[in-house]
Amino acid sequence: MDQKNKNAKKPTYSKFSQQELPAWKPILTPGWVIATFLTIGALFIPVGLVALSASDTVVEIIDRYDEECIPDVYSTNPESFIQNPATEKTCVRSLRVPKKMVAPIFVYYQLENFYQNHRRFVKSRSDKQLRDPEAYNDTHTCFPQARTSDGKPIVPCGLIAWSLFNDTYRLSTRGKEIAIDKKGIAWKSDMKAKFGSDVYPKDFQKGELIGGAKLDEKVPLSEQENLIVWMRTAALPNFRKLYGKIDVDIEAHETIKAEVENNYNTYKFGGRRSSFFRQRPGSAAKMIFSG
Repeated sequence: MDQKNKNAKKPTYSKFSQQELPAWKPILTPGWVIATFLTIGALFIPVGLVALSASDTVVEIIDRYDEECIPDVYSTNPESFIQNPATEKTCVRSLRVPKKMVAPIFVYYQLENFYQNHRRFVKSRSDKQLRDPEAYNDTHTCFPQARTSDGKPIVPCGLIAWSLFNDTYRLSTRGKEIAIDKKGIAWKSDMKAKFGSDVYPKDFQKGELIGGAKLDEKVPLSEQENLIVWMRTAALPNFRKLYGKIDVDIEAHETIKAEVENNYNTYKFGGRRSSFFRQRPGSAAKMIFSG
């Protein structure tokens, strides 16, 4: 091979291709490191103060009621109370408002030690059935809540829907009822894409063992927002889900009378239940560690 052909295969010379660009490697002395951290810390102090100030404006009220709403005679066996249809489940709680809560006020229910992320629980549903009325018979992934005792498909099927939260809250102040709006609590994308507007509940909660709330068979699944919120399973065993929202302000030092219908059986597995209220300006949350 002549010299000309050898030179034709030679790459074009550049400092970049030959890794000859100038470089700088800092020497991390103790003084340099300390000065860097102090400078960065000083820059983030205003950010922390702003975050702390935003956190202080959030008003939150939390009330655990699962233990308090059990009569003394059932204190040693709360399951017998919750499973007995003849017992009075209504429990009255008094909640003190520490600061003025400006609408909208978000009402949540909080569950602890409830593993919605368990593999068998998460898989026990049929997404196809939820959105397609022709797929009402698609229940093969819904064990053990797939069909009724006489073989009819349950809509919606599966453990997630079957265990739908069924405690209810009624609120009032000074004898005047506070309306809780349960519309607009679910994700719009879920309502449009995951739950069909022409899919209706059928043979739901009609077995011997009732898991949770019942559904209105005249209302399509896409409009049953409490179900849609519940079906978006939580990643952790302690979680909150949106119950509704209050569209009126509540003044400071008011007392909210909460009538809780204590129906949900968390006593079987040592779970805990609370109601949770938050005045949430924008997307802020009360987290002092963010500041």
